[in-house]
Amino acid sequence: MRLAPPPSAHSLRLVIVVILVMGATPSPVMSSGCPDRCVCDDQFVVQCAGQHLTTFPVNLPLATRQLIISNNRIAELPALALNYLSDLVYLDCSNNSLTEVSESTFGNLRQLAYLDLSFNLLTRVEDRTFGPLAGLVMLRLTDNPGLADIHPDAFAENAALQVLDVSRNNLTALNVTSLVALPALRSMGLSGNPWSCACDNEDLCLWVHVEGFKFQEEGQTVCGSPADMQGSRVGEVGLGLRASCHQTLGSWDYLFFVVIGFAIFTAGTASAWVMGVFIVLYERYVKRKDEQGDPEGRARGPRNQEREMEEAVERGAPLVTVRGTGRTGQTGRPARTPRGGARSQPGNGDRKASHGV
Repeated sequence: MRLAPPPSAHSLRLVIVVILVMGATPSPVMSSGCPDRCVCDDQFVVQCAGQHLTTFPVNLPLATRQLIISNNRIAELPALALNYLSDLVYLDCSNNSLTEVSESTFGNLRQLAYLDLSFNLLTRVEDRTFGPLAGLVMLRLTDNPGLADIHPDAFAENAALQVLDVSRNNLTALNVTSLVALPALRSMGLSGNPWSCACDNEDLCLWVHVEGFKFQEEGQTVCGSPADMQGSRVGEVGLGLRASCHQTLGSWDYLFFVVIGFAIFTAGTASAWVMGVFIVLYERYVKRKDEQGDPEGRARGPRNQEREMEEAVERGAPLVTVRGTGRTGQTGRPARTPRGGARSQPGNGDRKASHGV
């Protein structure tokens, strides 16, 4: 059997050229079009920075992986157009005029890893705004002078988040419950905000103190209020707040204790009074029931007693007269014999009785 001849050098060069040409040819999706005043390359990057755009670019290639629209005047990110870019990994929207973003804005960007919303006009971050971004690794929300409120659960579902920067905004407090629970978070920027170092922001101050290595420019993360703490580093007041906020009681706390004490006293007094009334009523009920349960003793009267005495006389039982009462009763005891004498004969006793009658 004959072996095939080895490929010639000319054939190898031809194969290499074909491969290079195929690799350099733009994909059909990318070559379908590119937005006006934007540059699209064969690496699925669309560059629209600094083109004085006022609206989000249209006719973006569906295979876009990086979109840069920074340094424009775009006021809105349309969810319908943006969510077609399901392969988007990198999105830079910095230095625009964005006023709000919502959960629907990024509803289909599951692969987005980098998002920059710095230098805009955001005022609030709503609940689950970044919830659909399951693969988000880095988020920049810096330099939004009107940003004063971030919902406690805004980042609760971003388990892959590693870098979060909210520096140079107008934040005074931040609920860190969901942030502490993020397993991958390793760097966070908080500097340049007028942080409150009061008891309502104690958790943030203590977190900065305990894990200061996570915070960028930790030395510039300072208190803006109250007045006696202005300029103090947030991390340095953490332990002080822990001690002071859990030892002193305010006027409302004392008022609460007074009200609770009065309520307990009133409830105890009322309970004792009700219990006493029930006891008195129960004793009366028992006494009345006992009286109703002995009809024979109550039915005995003078007539019944006279009848019993007559029956006793007929039987021959002796009668005894009780001194001072004038009552004559029956006795079952035999008559005593006088001292020193014999018992009277039955006949004599009958005659004496008859004589007495």
